[in-house]
Amino acid sequence: MRRDVFQAIADPTRRAIIGLIALQAMTPNALAEHFHTSRQAVSKHIRILSECEIVRQEQQGREIYYHLNAGKMQEIDKWLEQFRKMWEDRYNQLDNLLQTLKTK
Repeated sequence: MRRDVFQAIADPTRRAIIGLIALQAMTPNALAEHFHTSRQAVSKHIRILSECEIVRQEQQGREIYYHLNAGKMQEIDKWLEQFRKMWEDRYNQLDNLLQTLKTK
């Protein structure tokens, strides 16, 4: 099954995993230590993140380390940009209204 990045970030555990590996590459065992769930559950989340290409794995000896694929996160940022512009416009309108009310 082909998943997209929005399915990956829909789950709070996967968002937490992304946050952890954004700081440093981690093994599945190291990631699992941060959650009150089984290592198998964490591995399932990692697999989904890998399928979406948000994380990539690197073999170092007997260990597998997961790294954030920051380029893939741009897909999310690009989608959010349309809303960011809308929010900024609305905040600017509110600022203008508040300034007008303040000067009256």
